[in-house]
Amino acid sequence: MRIDRLTLKGFRSYEDQTFDFRDGANIVWGDNARGKTNLLEGILLLSGSSSWRTRKRGELINFYKDAARIDGVLRSRERSFDVSVRMPLRGKTSYLVNGVTQKHKYELSDYFRCVLFCPDDLSLVKGGPEKRRRFMDMALSQLRPRYAAILTEYNKLMDIKTYLFKEGGVAAYLPEVNRQMVHYGAELIRYRALFLQELSREAEIIHRDISRGLERLELSYKTVSNIDEPTADVETLRERLEMHMREHTDAEITTKTLLSGPHKDDIVIKINGVEARSFASQGQARTAALSMKFGERELFRLDSGEYPVLLLDDVLSELDQSRSTYVASAAVGGQTIITCCEPPDLFKDANVIRI
Repeated sequence: MRIDRLTLKGFRSYEDQTFDFRDGANIVWGDNARGKTNLLEGILLLSGSSSWRTRKRGELINFYKDAARIDGVLRSRERSFDVSVRMPLRGKTSYLVNGVTQKHKYELSDYFRCVLFCPDDLSLVKGGPEKRRRFMDMALSQLRPRYAAILTEYNKLMDIKTYLFKEGGVAAYLPEVNRQMVHYGAELIRYRALFLQELSREAEIIHRDISRGLERLELSYKTVSNIDEPTADVETLRERLEMHMREHTDAEITTKTLLSGPHKDDIVIKINGVEARSFASQGQARTAALSMKFGERELFRLDSGEYPVLLLDDVLSELDQSRSTYVASAAVGGQTIITCCEPPDLFKDANVIRI
């Protein structure tokens, strides 16, 4: 799986620019504020993922333009695809493959997948639960397109419920909103728990390799308190989630906050049996984050038979020599696009692009 060409028109800082990439390592380097991260963001959007930097479409469009367009020539399963994302300032964003409009953006993941590793991911272990939920959401939205659809519906219901608490209408509408949140929420829980099972297996192997066998990484899924087996069948999860939500309804109405559901869930990360968020050193936390991201990459390969494109956004400067060396060696076998201020010496025969 790879991207051969990327064209950005009216996207972020770009007016109209094209980049050509090769198999293996591609290094995009230049001074700060030259658009290196914008370039990776454009590539990520071609996979059907959402931006990790903003939820506002207007921020993706160049200030002097009324629309943005991202075009990619992509290669997967020995076939070439022309994928386009078109974002008007007003109206709906459209997603096209070989000129054919797709019904949903997450259908793009059938043609192209990528894994992003950025400096913010280094706080995956020590940061708040929202960072770990976003990690699961970004990975699963590409791996399981149905997950992306369910997550979209669940987020809409969260917005409606928040509106009811602020503006009124709780008595009339809250029971139905809760019923639908339980319906979709149970599926989210199961998808995430199964994903964490698979990721834990792959990340443990990688972590053991990086730590030279000195550390064992464990990942598990933490959801609402009355669900002990988050991989149970969906109907069982719905029964438990409905009970939990009902028990917290009065408190939610009183505090006008959403206290029950998968939007509160988290990943429990342990190193040698000890919870990493509280007790891991900075080096251990970064190794765990690295293991999780490369574990995600391995799951993508196992699912599709091809490595996804690996996007490294100025992350090598944040890693020490041993971890940087691991990244360079582990990236072999697929296409990697690295942004940096100075070209690193780790990637031999790389395609170097200065911007």
